[in-house]
Amino acid sequence: MTAGLETKTQLSDENFPALARQLCNVGVDFYRRGWVLGTSGNFSAVGSCEPLRLAITSSGADKGALTPDQILLVDSQGAVVSGGGKPSDETKLHLAVIRERGAGAVLHTHSVWSTLLSEAHAADGRLTIKGFEMLKGLAGVKTHEHDELVPIIENSQDMDALAGVLEKALRSYPECHAVLLRRHGLYTWGRDLTEAKRHVEILEFLLEVIGRTR
Repeated sequence: MTAGLETKTQLSDENFPALARQLCNVGVDFYRRGWVLGTSGNFSAVGSCEPLRLAITSSGADKGALTPDQILLVDSQGAVVSGGGKPSDETKLHLAVIRERGAGAVLHTHSVWSTLLSEAHAADGRLTIKGFEMLKGLAGVKTHEHDELVPIIENSQDMDALAGVLEKALRSYPECHAVLLRRHGLYTWGRDLTEAKRHVEILEFLLEVIGRTR
């Protein structure tokens, strides 16, 4: 896991409301940009590592009108430990990313461009993004000459199976900053919510540029 995640302490009653508000703000921002229309998308942020406590959006929530009571706290198995309602159906995918990448936050969008490109490049099994200055907004990328390889995996309603496929993709592409689900959308992450949000902005920009160019 990353150093930032390792240093997190047990989530307190005082800082969970702040984390919930931050996730709500992300939802409003992404909705305005057209990345999470309807009830699409889901967001999470790690509150503590030992034991793992994950703040995550509840299932079926309108991300453009998220309220703190729609943010739940779950454990390492996805079981609710605080809050009412049902966590996102894709909680197991968030947990898979956290395990494989040591992420402090995971964000999932359903933009037009991520959906279109995930289908257009599905046969290749990945989308290659290279030569763009905006790539330098991704953690650890120092030059526009970087080749960002974004794996594309098939969507499924079997979340256990899909989490396994996602874990395999993350291991096969250890340097990737995101994964596309075919005809579904984008998953990306970061050391914390700020970095994950930046990654969404960078990647959604690049996906739109590629889509409009082609």
